[in-house]
Amino acid sequence: MTSPVTSPTTSPTTSPTTSPVNGIKSGAGRLYGVGLGPGDPDLMTLRAVQAIGEADVVAYHSARHGRSIARSIAAAHLRPDHIEEALVYPVTTETTDHPGGYRGALEEFYEKAAARLAAHLDAGLTVAVLAEGDPMFYGSYMHMHKRLADRYTTEVIPGVTSVSAAAARLGTPLVEGEEILTILPGTLPEEELTARLAATDTAVVMKLGRTFPAVRGAFEASGRLAEARYVERATMAGERTGDLADIDPASVPYFSVAVLPSRVDAPRPSGRADGEVVVVGTGPAGPLWLTPETRGALAAADDVVGYTTYLDRVPVRPGQARHGSDNKVESERAEFALDLARRGHRVAVVSGGDPGVFAMATAVLEAASQEEYADIPVRVLPGVTAANAAAARAGAPLGHDYATISLSDRLKPWEVIAERLRAAASADLVLALYNPGSKSRTWQVGKARDLLLEHRSPDTPVVLARDVGGPTESVRTVRLADVDPAEVDMRTLLIVGSSQTRWVRRGGSDAGRSIVWTPRRYPEA
Repeated sequence: MTSPVTSPTTSPTTSPTTSPVNGIKSGAGRLYGVGLGPGDPDLMTLRAVQAIGEADVVAYHSARHGRSIARSIAAAHLRPDHIEEALVYPVTTETTDHPGGYRGALEEFYEKAAARLAAHLDAGLTVAVLAEGDPMFYGSYMHMHKRLADRYTTEVIPGVTSVSAAAARLGTPLVEGEEILTILPGTLPEEELTARLAATDTAVVMKLGRTFPAVRGAFEASGRLAEARYVERATMAGERTGDLADIDPASVPYFSVAVLPSRVDAPRPSGRADGEVVVVGTGPAGPLWLTPETRGALAAADDVVGYTTYLDRVPVRPGQARHGSDNKVESERAEFALDLARRGHRVAVVSGGDPGVFAMATAVLEAASQEEYADIPVRVLPGVTAANAAAARAGAPLGHDYATISLSDRLKPWEVIAERLRAAASADLVLALYNPGSKSRTWQVGKARDLLLEHRSPDTPVVLARDVGGPTESVRTVRLADVDPAEVDMRTLLIVGSSQTRWVRRGGSDAGRSIVWTPRRYPEA
């Protein structure tokens, strides 16, 4: 091995390029980003070996101790006449007195390293920058690529990532069918990791080492610790695998990953708690409205129970049983879910919107209050309710005090509804009116309009929001006097403004759009 140098001292072993590539002048050197795989030299690709053989200069990154894992992987393919460029990081995890801080120190290092490689490339030499795993996957090479690839002919040679290596060494599928794989850096805040782990089917968390306690905490908080596996130095000397819950945090190196494998056909984890019922809200429409916590509960469920229309919003997962039913059997649906949980199943009961707002949480909790279900754990997870979704589309009509009232008289008499409408209207509250009409209920909207006109100006803005978030979404604002019951159905929510609610049409890019908002400051008497 020759000593690392900062300028070329040998002639190129390959011919210079003969045609411009990406604006490169003929005769300039060639840059390779060489993926070496996860550690075992036998997992290098044939193209990676070939590129190293073509190179005049071999560059690799290392910490200040000078030992380069990338160089050790490729060592058998290095020649005595290779010029070696050791790109030594000035800092890794320690502090620095650089005026630009840690980021400034690294940026300066990358610029100097790229300049060293550019000197070789300008002399017509071929430079291979070695990278563990894949060059474009959390790799140091990418910093050279961003600074050099637009100036020199460049080829990036992919490598086997540690993600694939870890799954292979665990001997279990990583993802199957339509499962979602999420790859996360362990350096994320613990709460962010928790949310993302709860929301996904499978995951790999990289960059452990000092981050391991927080990563383990995130797995535990998301309810996924029992499923999680650990892989250290996959395919390398000193490889170790095991259950994440059993790993001593003090023993975890940087080159390790945490893995949530595929749930398809996976055995139930040992030590799993008894069955439970989780009542979840899917929001007003499709997947964009699901919270990470709800996604996680749906993914973890053995059984999903709900009104068929709402159940159709939930992704189908292999091995998960789905139990759809009619909208008018809430009590029966709740008892069915609790019976499944009593047999040790994890059950997700699905509601539209928020499960606690005119939805399934009440039915489940009412059933769960019976003595026979007293020992079944029940959790309620919030969702985006229709009033908030409609308000956001319209502007901010719920910016001050408001009341939510269901116009359905199926479970309470109309006299109660009318009394509450009068009370809320006389208190000058903004009103969010749920369940305004259906095929069998056609007169309630007109009655409510006429009652409210006794307390509100005919010009009061009313938002008619239908199918918010869905394919037939329609959000319009009309005067209270102009509300037409024929334009309102069960998928419509009405927001009736207070005396302070404002309604304007904006210009510019919002030209013609109606904006409705209720000021936060109420005028003094």
